[in-house]
Amino acid sequence: MDLSNKTQENVEYMIEAIKTKLRMASGAAMQSSSFSIEQYDDIFDVYDLIMNKPTLSISEVEAIASELGRLRKKEA
Repeated sequence: MDLSNKTQENVEYMIEAIKTKLRMASGAAMQSSSFSIEQYDDIFDVYDLIMNKPTLSISEVEAIASELGRLRKKEA
């Protein structure tokens, strides 16, 4: 997957990969379509961090979930 292109498809790919890596039980609550291409760089930073760590502590998972919540599109 070429993540150098800022596309909605890449945003959705990264969110799905993050959910898989975190084994998020509430994955359904975090739909990849809830994230905007405008947040691409921030989502990529989270994705890159997660994919480069062999394990994550509970506090890291909580912090990442909180950050993803902040990055979600605001419903109008």
